[in-house]
Amino acid sequence: MRTMPTYFLSHGGGPWPWLDGPMRDAMAPLEESLQALPAELGATPTAILMVSGHWEAPTFTVQTNPNPPMIYDYGGFPEHTYSIQYPAPGSPALAARVTELLTAAGIPIRSDAERGYDHGMYAPLAPAWPDADVPVVQLSVQHRYDPAEHLAVGRALAPLRDEGVLILGSGLSYHNLRSMGAEAAAPSREFDEWLGSTVIDATPDERIARLLEWDQAPSARIAHPMEDHLIPLMVVVGAAEDEPGIRTYHQNDFFGSVTASSFRFGIPAAS
Repeated sequence: MRTMPTYFLSHGGGPWPWLDGPMRDAMAPLEESLQALPAELGATPTAILMVSGHWEAPTFTVQTNPNPPMIYDYGGFPEHTYSIQYPAPGSPALAARVTELLTAAGIPIRSDAERGYDHGMYAPLAPAWPDADVPVVQLSVQHRYDPAEHLAVGRALAPLRDEGVLILGSGLSYHNLRSMGAEAAAPSREFDEWLGSTVIDATPDERIARLLEWDQAPSARIAHPMEDHLIPLMVVVGAAEDEPGIRTYHQNDFFGSVTASSFRFGIPAAS
């Protein structure tokens, strides 16, 4: 079994794969990049470990429910989007493996048998695996948002990649809901340029050093007043710390004027 790469995905807005009209149309470049993901891997993952910016907890927490319910953690969307289903099975075995690896690394880990899937999971996975036939386990972020702690979690979880598990971080490369109009164009572009340079062009050591001080980047705190949608990146980088990064999605008119990107780390199985 080949080593799986890891990905940081910009996951779009709310339940967009279940919409029609302008918002869905605006997501077309993102949708195309997500639809291409299975073929790029060249092999179906044994399971997906999803680190979503929409689940944070005081302690890293892993989802153990074998059949997670849906969480409709958004507002203002059409009525039908509050009954949509993405019935991917959970994987208690993967949850146990995550617990084993983090415990061995000295990282406190809790489990949650009730937690369901949030839209940071199912919005990007619905275009990629529309049949919902790949088991998925979510892992929370830790609410201190410490980059070093999340990089360490990624390092501890790296063995999963050799076990066929696809580690995905789901967030947005720009996430400031109070600044999504024309005023977002310059800061989102500046931060995206820094982010691309950091994860693609820097050496592995330089990449880690820059990510540890990400809030010193150009327009960092405009792009991420709260870093809940950036911190999943640290986990997937930690899990592929010495491997190259590449941009897999890029759009400079996301929600009209926002620059957004997704990234892959490591060589896909198809290579």
